[in-house]
Amino acid sequence: MRVVLITTPPDVANDIARRLVDEGRAACVNVVPGATSHYRWEGTLHADAESLLIAKVAAARVDALIARAVEIHPYDNPEVVALDVVAASADYRDWVRSAGA
Repeated sequence: MRVVLITTPPDVANDIARRLVDEGRAACVNVVPGATSHYRWEGTLHADAESLLIAKVAAARVDALIARAVEIHPYDNPEVVALDVVAASADYRDWVRSAGA
């Protein structure tokens, strides 16, 4: 099981989350509004309002989720980062593994 973090503009966060779940790329995606991202892009310092998507996915499907998230994301270089899950409740882990395509 993996957790994939994706930052998005607030106005597209719910659409991206729904699409990833509807298309079977993720078992579940939480949308956390109200994040502010501070970063340097093309030599300029930015501070932008964003939403954080937290996607849960079976390890075998993480590459497909990442590819699709990048494809439908409006940014040129979106943050899409997969993290290993060290532990999870057995029932939830099994559900994530069985959900999706």
